[in-house]
Amino acid sequence: RGGRLRPGAARGPGLTFIVPIMERMQKVNQQTVTLDVPSQDGITQDNVSVRVDAVVYFRVIDPVKAIVNVQNYGYAVSKVAQTSLRSVIGQADMQELLGEREKINVKLRGHLDSITQDPWGVTIERVEIKDVSLPEGMKRSMARQAEAERERRARIITADGEFQASKRLAA
Repeated sequence: RGGRLRPGAARGPGLTFIVPIMERMQKVNQQTVTLDVPSQDGITQDNVSVRVDAVVYFRVIDPVKAIVNVQNYGYAVSKVAQTSLRSVIGQADMQELLGEREKINVKLRGHLDSITQDPWGVTIERVEIKDVSLPEGMKRSMARQAEAERERRARIITADGEFQASKRLAA
């Protein structure tokens, strides 16, 4: 009927009677669902390959849209989350991915919510990046860089101490 359900087709909670041959019932859970997004490999904006895990919390707000407009809304949300995670990884640089996760979470949630809320009747309540894995070579180079920085600071402190000692000796 013009893409609409007949009046009374969607029923709320409680006792419901259905005509066995003419009607069928599809239950929709409206609680918040936790969905693990599998590890996604991606290349950041500064050409570092990373592997990122995430968790998506979503809830059905319009059961009719969730059942009629998409075949399996849980699977669909999972696939959209995977592709969106890869695209957000590609737009961020490594420093942002490691240090500003909250900003990335907000960007990812907005991207997912714009896709799922109106057409599917599913709202994304929260998105969290669980883990960011770097390649071993990148970890080693970051450790060498941190060690060099510590040595530099130690040399500056030593030189400053020697300078102050020579001033006092001269005085």
